[in-house]
Amino acid sequence: MSHEGISIISEEQARRLRASEAPLPPEAVTPAKVRVMKTEGTGVAIDWKDGHRSEWNFAWLRWACPCATCNEERQHTGRAIGLPKPKPGGPLVLYEAPPRPVEVTPVGKYAIKFKWNDGHESGIYSWEYLRRVCQCRVCKPTR
Repeated sequence: MSHEGISIISEEQARRLRASEAPLPPEAVTPAKVRVMKTEGTGVAIDWKDGHRSEWNFAWLRWACPCATCNEERQHTGRAIGLPKPKPGGPLVLYEAPPRPVEVTPVGKYAIKFKWNDGHESGIYSWEYLRRVCQCRVCKPTR
C-alpha cells in the first residue's frame, strides 16, 4: 500500500491550510481594474472591487506559476511561491533574460494567462489565486 501524497502536518499548519482554503467574498476576487504593464516590463496591478490593490512584478509572477508542473516542482524542492529556481553552480554561468510575458491573454472572466519569454505558458492565474498570493504589506504577513 502506498502512502504517497500523504503528509503529516502540525496543528498550526492545518489551521493555516484551512484558512487559505476558506472562500473569499466575490468582491475580493473580482477585479475592478487590471493593468498589465507589458510594454514597460514591470508587472501587473489589480484594483479589486472591495477596494484592495495588489501588485506583482513579472519575475515574481513567473516563479509563482500555478500550473501543475510548477506546483509539483515547488513541492518537491521546497521552493517558495514567487522565488526563482536556484541557478546551477559552475565556472560558466549562462545569461538568463529576466522573465517577461510575450503574450497576455484573458481566460474568460476568471483569469489571465501569460506566455513567458522562456517558452512556459501552461499557468492560468485565476483572480482568486492572484488575490490569495497578494504581496502587499497587509496580505503578505498573514500567510
